[in-house]
Amino acid sequence: METTEQEYIPQNDAHPLTQLVEQVQERIHTVIVGQAGMVDQLLAGLLADGHILIEGVPGVAKTLTAKLLSKLINTRFSRIQFTPDLMPSDVLGTSVFNPQTSSFQFKAGPVFSNIVLIDEINRAPAKTQAALFEVMEERQVTVDGLTHKMQSPFMVIATQNPIEHEGTYRLPEAQLDRFLLKITVGYPTLEEEIKILERHNQQAITDLLNNIEPVITPEALQNARMLVRETHIEPKLLEFVAKIVWETRNNRSLYLGASPRASIALLQIAKAYSVLRGRNFVIPEDILQAAPAVLRHRIGLTPEREMEGATADDVIKEIIAKMEIPR
Repeated sequence: METTEQEYIPQNDAHPLTQLVEQVQERIHTVIVGQAGMVDQLLAGLLADGHILIEGVPGVAKTLTAKLLSKLINTRFSRIQFTPDLMPSDVLGTSVFNPQTSSFQFKAGPVFSNIVLIDEINRAPAKTQAALFEVMEERQVTVDGLTHKMQSPFMVIATQNPIEHEGTYRLPEAQLDRFLLKITVGYPTLEEEIKILERHNQQAITDLLNNIEPVITPEALQNARMLVRETHIEPKLLEFVAKIVWETRNNRSLYLGASPRASIALLQIAKAYSVLRGRNFVIPEDILQAAPAVLRHRIGLTPEREMEGATADDVIKEIIAKMEIPR
């Protein structure tokens, strides 16, 4: 007998992750004012077990939010400040000679952690960026012919300033493709900025951050990710995901379309959004909501469209507007 979508509909408060998600959101908003979209996307990336890139001008709480998320998980955390003189060994580690044993021993770099915050990732040159390729994709590091596995969970949260800012480098396409999603953070509204000032006037942000206690254990995170993977999606929605990505490869506004890795990412984030909304099945709105953050860093606009002032999000909207949304 064919399974109907109704069989996958739980009550909102019946989903196993509903209470955990609400706890995390509540803790985040005790420190962060507004930015609801960024918080949702961060949680979706966390549940989907992927790396996250956050872009915005300085001072809009990119680093603060990443640090806050790491404090909510009871795991190891490290922070790496990327600079133009940073070397790959400063990130990955290096082999050091031990005179007592007359042999070289590997000294692990700061990337060997569970949650790794890379601040201003686009201020380091290409050589250092290339050092991240293997660890982000395969979750391992190879140094001097020896492979060192990363412990689970492993997640990179990177922040970057817009590329037109002084002292920034454009990230290689191969590296951008390894980020599950890219979050863009804008300025707060006037009302939100007033609330920021009121909160800061009452208590320092550092004190608020220090008072945050973990609410997610590694075991709970692993179970949550299993529930996301088991979330149901109809075949017609799988086809819809594939068509969106396929259309990016046949669009005159783009010289670079999204890869099959983007299709997988779109599926993962759509499932994560359904869980955040208290469902165990995917609906078209989950896919539509996930598309901009999944695709905006994986496509390249033609010079003509860039001169017109178009953005990647504009083209994504144009692509989706022409498609028939399955119901």
